[in-house]
Amino acid sequence: MDPRAMIFGFSVQADGRVIELDWEAVKQLDVIGVNQWHWVHLNRLSPEAQAWLRERGAPDDQVLAALLQEDTRPRIVRHEDGFLLNLRGVNLNDGANPEDMISLRMWATEHYVITTRAHRILAAEDVRDLFRAGNPPDSSGSLISLIVKRLVARMGPVIAEMDDEVDELEEQLLTTSTTTSRASVSAFRRMVVTLRRYMSPQREALAGFLRDSDEFLVGDDRHSLRDSQDALIRLLEDLDMIRERALLLQEQIVEQRGEAMNARLFVLSVISAVFLPLGFFTGLFGVNVAGMPGVENPLAFGMLCLAMVLFALLIVWLFRRLRWI
Repeated sequence: MDPRAMIFGFSVQADGRVIELDWEAVKQLDVIGVNQWHWVHLNRLSPEAQAWLRERGAPDDQVLAALLQEDTRPRIVRHEDGFLLNLRGVNLNDGANPEDMISLRMWATEHYVITTRAHRILAAEDVRDLFRAGNPPDSSGSLISLIVKRLVARMGPVIAEMDDEVDELEEQLLTTSTTTSRASVSAFRRMVVTLRRYMSPQREALAGFLRDSDEFLVGDDRHSLRDSQDALIRLLEDLDMIRERALLLQEQIVEQRGEAMNARLFVLSVISAVFLPLGFFTGLFGVNVAGMPGVENPLAFGMLCLAMVLFALLIVWLFRRLRWI
């Protein structure tokens, strides 16, 4: 776990110059700069970062709780002169599952944006690289639009990979045992459901942000956020299609297992039908009473066996004639 309180921070001057901040500068930062705006990205698990938020960063307890709470779902809420945003991004860290989406919490006003996270978010680092390259967004509203754009863009390859995976599962269903395929499809469906659980409310949150941010988002920022929302909707539609295909695969596996079971039961039924009368004859001729025909004839046993073989062949022929087998 990253022990640092601040992951990175920047101040953008009125002329567009970018100043990268260290932790000491952030601790003395005037978040209401007239001719500049700031972005501070913090590790919410750090006690030092939590203390700074209580003392200087968060204007009240509601903002503080939103930036530090343990479990959240995507939402965007207007609060006094700013916005509280809880968004999710796919987990692309080494050894992690993409569906275990990482929460990015934000408090955004005209003069500053504070973001907090517990685990590394590559989308935030994409935007950080623009600041370091001297190409920052024009305003805090532009920063929010850009972060949302990168979060959605990072989801695209994950959804595409899942689409390829469901193609592979369909192929495996035709070439491997249904037991293996069923386990794979079940795990895959859980992954799809988990991913959609966070992406769907994020779509609604972005729609609400577009409705309530007339002064905060203007011009290209609003168009960019709307494009990101449209891209997210398309990804959700793709995810719904993947989920339906996975459900059909699971139903097909159940159907194949049922057909295989019925085929085995049919074979057992045919075998039983053939050997049931033979069992009657062997039981009849095996009784230990006087008067059984052929008891004194040395050829009687061979003749009985031959008769039973012929009778079994007759039953098989009759079943085939009746199209039962």
